[in-house]
Amino acid sequence: MREHSYAVYIMASHTGVLYVGLTNDLQYRGSRHKSDQIEGLTRKYHCHRLVYYQRFQFLRAAIAREKQLKGWSGTKKIALIESVNPP
Repeated sequence: MREHSYAVYIMASHTGVLYVGLTNDLQYRGSRHKSDQIEGLTRKYHCHRLVYYQRFQFLRAAIAREKQLKGWSGTKKIALIESVNPP
């Protein structure tokens, strides 16, 4: 039986736009963001830099974390990002 791994991640643009997403293949999803293959906010604002990710074994936990982060203010997201990637 294959183990699954899920990642909640935040991509950023050079102008400060943040995108929160969920994937089961972070490397592949990151490459799609960087090449503007994902329509919507990430293509419009060029959210190409992976600035945060958190791995989960269970999909429900990952979905709950994604929803939590999406509900946060930009200031709170930046504080989280800076806690793992100091400026």
